[in-house]
Amino acid sequence: MSAHSITAKSRVTPGMRGGGGPQPQETPPAEDGIGGTGPRETYNPTKGWAGGPLAAIIAVSLLMAGFFLAYAIIIL
Repeated sequence: MSAHSITAKSRVTPGMRGGGGPQPQETPPAEDGIGGTGPRETYNPTKGWAGGPLAAIIAVSLLMAGFFLAYAIIIL
């Protein structure tokens, strides 16, 4: 028997239409969301920068800008 002589039979699933989908009365209802299933969250940290890191970033940025400004003045 060769591979060409084997024909695939179409499968017929009970409850399915010719187009492949289930009958309209057989579809399951929509699922609810799962938003409230976890534990109650009581700790919500603030969503901002702390003063120390923000001041350090600003200081480093100003020092770099001053360095490049002084370097540009020296070259000209």
